[in-house]
Amino acid sequence: MKFFFPDSQDLVSPTYDFVHDEYSPLRVRQRDDRYAHEVLSEPAYDGVLVSKAVVDGSVQGAGKYSMPQRQRIYRMGVRAFFRLPKTTSTMGDCGSFTYANEPEPPYSVGEVLDFYEECGFDAGVSIDHVILGYLKHGQPISDDWYRRQQTTLECAQKYLDETQSRNSTVEPVGAAQGWDPISYSESVAELQKMGYKRIALGGMIALKTPDILDCLEAIDDIRADDVGLHLLGISRIENFDDFRSHGVTSFDSTSAFRQAFMDDRDNYHTVDTTYAAIRIPQVEGNVTLKRAILSGRVRQAEAISGERSALVALREYDAGKVSATAALESVLEYERIFIDPKKKSYEAQYRRTLEAAPWRSCRCGLCADHGIEIAVFRGTERNKRRGFHNLATLRKKIALRLEGVQQ
Repeated sequence: MKFFFPDSQDLVSPTYDFVHDEYSPLRVRQRDDRYAHEVLSEPAYDGVLVSKAVVDGSVQGAGKYSMPQRQRIYRMGVRAFFRLPKTTSTMGDCGSFTYANEPEPPYSVGEVLDFYEECGFDAGVSIDHVILGYLKHGQPISDDWYRRQQTTLECAQKYLDETQSRNSTVEPVGAAQGWDPISYSESVAELQKMGYKRIALGGMIALKTPDILDCLEAIDDIRADDVGLHLLGISRIENFDDFRSHGVTSFDSTSAFRQAFMDDRDNYHTVDTTYAAIRIPQVEGNVTLKRAILSGRVRQAEAISGERSALVALREYDAGKVSATAALESVLEYERIFIDPKKKSYEAQYRRTLEAAPWRSCRCGLCADHGIEIAVFRGTERNKRRGFHNLATLRKKIALRLEGVQQ
């Protein structure tokens, strides 16, 4: 089972100054900043997934890449652009969610294959048109859903024909869309007839796990033994064994990474559990806190003092100079300044994080380098590093599951 990390140009600066919260004046982002696989001492993923919509943009506008970055990935190729290890796989797709509201995909088959070939991807997913819905009992099938499924299948046939006529080195991956177990299995059956040996199941991100398993079980009835499935946007490591038993050989997801700064409490992951990162928002950078200061609810001098005291206390705790209780008291004093009075304190979660100090025993590389800073919820440099740590943890969970299966 291989894990692919979808690219969204997530990098960290190795020269970032955590004490003063500032970048080096000599920093050049693309040259100096580093991807997860460059700063972690443990593997973060087996491959990277890059969407054409992220690089080239779509009907919604420009993508995540600047013009110089876009020119560079086309000129250098995906492997050199990301400075990838030889063992890391690459896959491209179209980013169908970016044009989900359009009547038709905005790209031609030729344009998509040009993107895959010029960037040097190992594999590329055919054009799909995502179906934003799932059929419940008694619900009529939407004509739009049916059209999207047929468009996806027609594009898959044209894409496969194009790869064969060009004698392309890009491995073709057929995209399957559906709205229930039967429609997904029908899509997979059609793709198999075309000749696809690798099929990506799209449109499942919003589905509950039992619905995904129902679809995989239906696909089992028609799937050939030599056909492997890829789950687009799905991780759910707790269901790893179930997915694998149904022919899933790879998946991609940003969930573990994004939980580092998007989840309310499960921010720092270990193999066995999760912890809440300790929120120390920047007075000058936090919109909510700035509004509270402008409204007069919070005095700026008090906020700055509380922020500095909390950070110093956490660093002293990590250095063994003060107790976890003393550090927590400083954190809570600052929390009382910036937190919404209607919101419950994170005291219990912070105490658990501090007492466990999971970063001290972590071997991902970043935790050893940065200590408690990686457990602080504050700014992109700390938050992304914690996200990278979570990726390494997810990869470790996968390895442990695979070892268990092999034993």
